[in-house]
Amino acid sequence: MAKPSTNLEDGSLVSQLVSFLNASPTAFHAVDEAKKRLLKAGYEQISEREDWELETGKNYFFTRNHSTIVAFSIGEKYVAGNGFCVVGAHTDSPCLKLKPISKVTKGGFLEVGVQTYGGGLWHTWFDRDLTVAGRLIIREEKDDSVSYTHKLVKLDQPVMRIPTLAIHLDRNVNTDGFKLNTQSHLLPVLATSIQAEMNKPVAENDSGKEKSPGDNKHHSLLINMLAKEVACKPEEICDCEIQACDTQPSVVGGAMEEFVFSGRLDNLCMAFCSLKALIDSTSSEDSLEDENGVRMVALFDHEEVGSDSAQGAGSPVLLDTLSRITNSFGSDSKLLQKAIQKSFLVSADMAHALHPNHMDKHEENHQPKMHGGLVIKHNANQRYATNAVTAFMFREIATGHNIPVQEFVVRNDMACGSTIGPILASGIGIRTVDVGAPQLSMHSIREMCAVDDVAHSYEHFKAFFQEFFHLDAKITVDN
Repeated sequence: MAKPSTNLEDGSLVSQLVSFLNASPTAFHAVDEAKKRLLKAGYEQISEREDWELETGKNYFFTRNHSTIVAFSIGEKYVAGNGFCVVGAHTDSPCLKLKPISKVTKGGFLEVGVQTYGGGLWHTWFDRDLTVAGRLIIREEKDDSVSYTHKLVKLDQPVMRIPTLAIHLDRNVNTDGFKLNTQSHLLPVLATSIQAEMNKPVAENDSGKEKSPGDNKHHSLLINMLAKEVACKPEEICDCEIQACDTQPSVVGGAMEEFVFSGRLDNLCMAFCSLKALIDSTSSEDSLEDENGVRMVALFDHEEVGSDSAQGAGSPVLLDTLSRITNSFGSDSKLLQKAIQKSFLVSADMAHALHPNHMDKHEENHQPKMHGGLVIKHNANQRYATNAVTAFMFREIATGHNIPVQEFVVRNDMACGSTIGPILASGIGIRTVDVGAPQLSMHSIREMCAVDDVAHSYEHFKAFFQEFFHLDAKITVDN
């Protein structure tokens, strides 16, 4: 396979990934960016609140909570009861989310109260130039009527920082380790109290002025910045879901320009590669002409906290989607069960690459390396949903295209993480393989993966969409 270009101006695959990452500081932004790419590719947006009038040979998508998105393409030869080939990934990453009441003032500083989301490496958030991003609920008044809209927001400039304690006041930090209390130590500094007071607009002291949420729950300084960014009045902000995020952009780096340095590679790298693979596998006029199944990408929120939400993989969103598509083309209640047994899910979540400074953390026969392609994840205790059949099928697709693939199992003396794979496999009964591109610094504010593996992942997912049903027809073993 040809080595992908790393020139960020040439429209290459890695440059598109970097653009996607930089446009996606939150799950809301990631879904919005995915939506833009789908619309540009001719996919039609539908709503879960409405009846679906679907046609074969057409492409569709919908969103839930603006943080989960499902896109699918229906083959020209599809009939109810045929199968689905699905790649599932997630849009969320560990981060610091603002508390419902984030206004903290102490020691002459304005600080922002945050809560930890997911299992982040929280020490990596110190001494970083931080900003905020998320969604706002805006009240809009027009012609004596009131409506409420969802708006995305991101401040481009650094506005916060979590400073570490000077070594002079913590002499043993390098020998005893960095000891973090997430409640008392993990508060970003927004401003000094005196400077914020001196720069308050005179109008803020007007007793008749309508109050905004920032006056009671959040620092008005922060609310005013958010309001200015979305061109509304502070008092029109009814509520918000805001998180801290790094201001350093995603880049291609390394002496040989072989790495992607970025936050949120887990799991926006897999989200991007699967989405682009779906779009490109359906881009030509005849791409669905001989397809008898449905190709699908499902990008879920809340994987990092267990997937138990209305928009997580633990919700009925995927099963509902399979059911509604099947029922759009047939009324027999047994058709969905038949379709599920003909279907296949690739659970795509980033994998742990071998760390050169911690070689003992990997089992010696299972050491995924950068540039080595997607990692098939195995676990006898079903922390991953892979079995011999699903591993073989996904590996066989790679073999036909000379795409490298790797294997991983965690050491017996270490705990194993999990993914959306077992959740969906057990909840729906769909054949599943767990895979992911290898990366380092997982759950850090700044992660890294290999440029080559972005290409390997995209090509593997694209081949899966194009060839799964042909391969499945050759499999004679039971599910």
